[in-house]
Amino acid sequence: MSENGFPDRSHLPTSPGVYIFKDAGDTVIYVGKAKNVRSRVASYFNRSGDGRPKIAELRERVRQIDFIVTSSETEALVLEANLIKRHRPRFNASLKDDKSYPYIVVTTGDEYPRVFATRSSHDPRHRYFGPFPSAGSVHATLDVLNKTFPFRKCRGPEPGRRSGVPCLNYHIGRSAAPCIGAVSKQDYDGIIADVISFLEGRVDGLIREREAAMREAAKDTDFERAAKLRDEISALTHVRDRQRATIASEDSFDAFGAYAEDETACVQVFAVREGQIVNRDSFLLDNYGESRAEDVSLQFVPQYYGTAAVPREVLVQSDDREDELEMLADHLSGLRGTSVEVRQPRRGDKRRILEMALRNAELGLEHERMLDEARRNRVASTLDGLREELALPQLPVRIECYDISNTMGTNSVASMVVFQGGRPAKSEYRRFKVRTVEGADDFASMAEVIRRRLERLKADDEKFTPAPDLILLDGGKGQLSAVIPILEEMRVGEELPDIPLRSLAKREEEIFEPGRPEPVILKRNSPELHLLQRVRDEAHRFANAYHTKVRGKAMTASVLDDLPGVGPERKKKILAHFGTPEAFLNASLEELESVPGLPGRVAREVHTRVHR
Repeated sequence: MSENGFPDRSHLPTSPGVYIFKDAGDTVIYVGKAKNVRSRVASYFNRSGDGRPKIAELRERVRQIDFIVTSSETEALVLEANLIKRHRPRFNASLKDDKSYPYIVVTTGDEYPRVFATRSSHDPRHRYFGPFPSAGSVHATLDVLNKTFPFRKCRGPEPGRRSGVPCLNYHIGRSAAPCIGAVSKQDYDGIIADVISFLEGRVDGLIREREAAMREAAKDTDFERAAKLRDEISALTHVRDRQRATIASEDSFDAFGAYAEDETACVQVFAVREGQIVNRDSFLLDNYGESRAEDVSLQFVPQYYGTAAVPREVLVQSDDREDELEMLADHLSGLRGTSVEVRQPRRGDKRRILEMALRNAELGLEHERMLDEARRNRVASTLDGLREELALPQLPVRIECYDISNTMGTNSVASMVVFQGGRPAKSEYRRFKVRTVEGADDFASMAEVIRRRLERLKADDEKFTPAPDLILLDGGKGQLSAVIPILEEMRVGEELPDIPLRSLAKREEEIFEPGRPEPVILKRNSPELHLLQRVRDEAHRFANAYHTKVRGKAMTASVLDDLPGVGPERKKKILAHFGTPEAFLNASLEELESVPGLPGRVAREVHTRVHR
């Protein structure tokens, strides 16, 4: 640290690169790029800062400054975007939801490509379209694609199922079934080319092609094909008309409009293809550093594209920062493979589209705030209703629910799910393997899990704090009776808070509480009951998912570990070939002998051992 209490900056380079601010806990709180790292960082520690209100707070929290030198400003831009995605620093503008946004991928690297939604990292062999703002928008687009283009729906790089029988999609006209040779490679490639044209926004050309083909089919009295083409034209026209808004030129570009207010921002992306607005996406961002809208927009662009399709032109609100626009253009040109222009239009239709995006961003942020306020009011009302109905000492802001899952007493596990403010807090979920209980004793298992949870609370384990406002058990009087002694025992002589305990019995949705013989019955359609049901069902789902995982590992170990001639490598090959232990157990000798890398002699010995 320097004499004035700020981190020493003398070691910083004067070359292009990325600077990384960290707090006392070594957490990344801000990432920035610069042509001259030392000069740019120095501006944060001037008396006036750089004009942003939160810079004073940022300065106070910085304890360490790291840097990464790059060979160019463009390289620094790419690195900055990657680090923001990885660390999600508090003072950078970043997408509110920490999940990855969905894309539609066309697996052009496969011989017979598939088309599906994905949130996975991008494979350079394939084509990606997006990001989409929600899973709903992806599935709506895929629904239109499924009805119009008969691409294959089966999983894996190779078409078809092990049985060799075509799936139902073939029989209902939703798949061309390359698995059985029902379509040539050339024709299937044509289907995929149409899918890509659709996703790129070139719908008019697809409609014209089908109109010509429909006339030709009618001329040849092939009325069945003509009717099919007519239906495809109808679906494509519906999509085009729903999205259509034309401009004078036939250019293709994306327009990014941002609006920032306080610690939140909204970015709207208008996609124009061949003179038509074909899509509009809205993204809500955290903007704790209170960056200006222009900064938010420029920082969002590289996060948005990643490795997705980039148009020839990108319109942004830039405040005449030509150097940054040129650097962004170089980056996007590298992604596209051809030249990309990034600019702020001054007049004409493109200026109008950008202003439309800006206005929609402002309205989008206002709308999101109204929805958020309405949601908070509904949640507060529901939590207050629960407090009253269940006679709780305070609002149940943090609800923890527990469930037990096992198979006839084996592989017994438990789940702990957390709802914070009426919403799932998935980072707070925990799971347990039951250690001390033999057999199918859900009551004793629940008692063990609650004891372990409370012991972690008493030990100030940060993974199990804070204390819940309500513990909810999935079960009835039995589970409740098993847990009451645990709570009473652990409160004696200990600084354990008085945590309310309730259980929810599934059949009649009765709520039991300690010391009260009659259950509480909430109205069937009340938001209070619906919230408890959501919490209980989520605990059940999480417990079952963990149990399935544990049981699968146990089955794999017990079935494959002691087989003659089967070591770790051959075990992997068997599982990769059959997919599950169950499929392996049901395999015939011929199927075992077909496993790659498994000698025939070993296959016969394995078959004898399994089926003896």
